[in-house]
Amino acid sequence: MGFITFLPDQPLIWNIIIGVVAALIYVKGTIFLMDRMVSQEKLSSDLSRKIIHIAAGSYLWVWLFIDTSDNFSYLLNIAVPLLFFGTFLFKGNRASSDDPDVKTMSRTGDPKELLKGPLYFTVIMMIAGSLLFGSYAGMFMMAIVGWGDGIAPYIGKKYGKRTYKTFGREKTLEGSLGFFSFAVLGSLFFWIFLGVLGGFGTELVLANPGVGLLEIVIVILLCSLVATIVEALSPADIDNLLIPASTIITLIAVDLFLFAGATFVLIKIPFI
Repeated sequence: MGFITFLPDQPLIWNIIIGVVAALIYVKGTIFLMDRMVSQEKLSSDLSRKIIHIAAGSYLWVWLFIDTSDNFSYLLNIAVPLLFFGTFLFKGNRASSDDPDVKTMSRTGDPKELLKGPLYFTVIMMIAGSLLFGSYAGMFMMAIVGWGDGIAPYIGKKYGKRTYKTFGREKTLEGSLGFFSFAVLGSLFFWIFLGVLGGFGTELVLANPGVGLLEIVIVILLCSLVATIVEALSPADIDNLLIPASTIITLIAVDLFLFAGATFVLIKIPFI
C-alpha cells in the first residue's frame, strides 16, 4: 500500500513507526485526555468511555500509512490492540477502581468489566488488522462497532424516551436510531478516508470490491440495519462480538447473493 511513506525501502522500520509508535501515542493519548477531563469533572465517565470506544474503533487510520510490500510487517498494526488485550487480562484481575483504564473504560468502576466488552473489542481490532486487513469487511465492522455501538448507549441514556425490551434488556428507540445513524456515518467516513483518499496513492488501501458508489451505499445501509437489529437483541457484554460477526455475515451474503462477484469479504492469510 504505502500511501505515504518516507522510508519506501524499509517497510519494517516504517511500520513500527506507524503501526506501533504512532498508534500507541494515539490510543494512550486519548485515554490520558479522557482521564484528565473526567478527573476535572469536565466530562462524564459515560461520555469519556464512548469517546474512547469510537477512537479505538477509528484506529484503522493507520491503514492509510502502512506499507505492505514485505507482506508481513503490516501485522504490526495489531500491536497496540494486542498490548491492550494483555493489559485488560492483567488489570481485570488485579487493578483497583482508581486505575486510569478502569475509570475510563468501565461502567461501574469494577476492574472485571475490562474482561468483557473492552477485551472483546481488542479481539475484533486484531481480527480486522490481520485476517481482514485492507478489506471492506474489516473497515465496516470496525466502523459499525466503533461508532454505532460506541454512541448508542450514550444517546439512549441521555435522550431516550421510547423504551422497548428484548430478552429482558431495556433499550430505547432513540439509542437504536443513534446506533444506525452513527454506524452509517462511521462507515461512510472510513470509506472516504480509506477507500477514496487511499486511492490517490500508488495502490489502493482497500481492495476494490468490484462495485460502484450506489452499491457501496446500499451495502453500508444494509450492514448498519442488520447490526442495529443485532445490537437490540444482543445479550449484555457480548455485543462487541456479535455486531462485527453480523457485519461479516451480511457481507458474505452480499458477496454471494446481492452483488455476484463482489469481494467485500477478502480474507488475508498472513505470510501468504
